[in-house]
Amino acid sequence: MSFFPVIELFDRLAIAEVKFKKTRANEQELIWYQRQVQDFDLTAVSNLYDDLKEIHQEIWALEAELKSGKEEELPLEEIGRRAIAIRNKNNKRIRIKNAMADLLGDSIQEIKKDHLSE
Repeated sequence: MSFFPVIELFDRLAIAEVKFKKTRANEQELIWYQRQVQDFDLTAVSNLYDDLKEIHQEIWALEAELKSGKEEELPLEEIGRRAIAIRNKNNKRIRIKNAMADLLGDSIQEIKKDHLSE
């Protein structure tokens, strides 16, 4: 049994998988999250989980140059465009996480109020 709500457990697993694919630096973390989801019916949420991983891959790509210190090479318009794209992807990410919770019978939902991701 996990100590995380479903929405956080699968989100963190998706992040760990994307990070491992890119860096191979977090194998222990990835294995821990994989063990945590073993008790869930993954077939019920497999398409949503794939969508969640895709969003994290897209966010990783949008943030890559910003995280590497190359943001000074980007025009402010591009930085703003990426920030809006990341916000929009996070909106979709929240909807997917909540749909997964519904399918797996977890009542914990992520609610954003008075937040840019609304």
